Amino acid sequence: MLLCDAAQVADGKLYILGGGWSIIGPVPAPTAIAIKIDVPWHAAAEVHHWELFFTDADGQPVIVPGPNGPQPIEVRGEFRVGRNPAVPEGSPIDMPLAVNIGPLPLGSGSRYTWRLSIDGETEAGWSLSFTTRPATEEQPS
Repeated sequence: MLLCDAAQVADGKLYILGGGWSIIGPVPAPTAIAIKIDVPWHAAAEVHHWELFFTDADGQPVIVPGPNGPQPIEVRGEFRVGRNPAVPEGSPIDMPLAVNIGPLPLGSGSRYTWRLSIDGETEAGWSLSFTTRPATEEQPS
């Protein structure tokens, strides 16, 4: 997983723009999460469900206004991979995933984390944390 300014998947590869940061803002800006999933050989033909949960420094969901009232920031989807004949049997199969997110109304000087879950499971390395810069006071003209 990698935080970046923008990402896309093409030809089975991740294309990343402005990747590898951990500080942003304080002005809201679009962001993206680039993910490379190693799907086990035996799980290639199965449908897998993934979810990204956005939490604050206390591990609580970040809530924003939505069309149906306040809601947590979450992204989810499904994927299935095929077995490429060029990949040796038993090898993990690459599954690139790019999630682009519009500007979020985040507090300045705060810490946030994206947590990934696949098929209801998560691991220690499946999270990305970042900090927003403190707001700066405007200088008098």
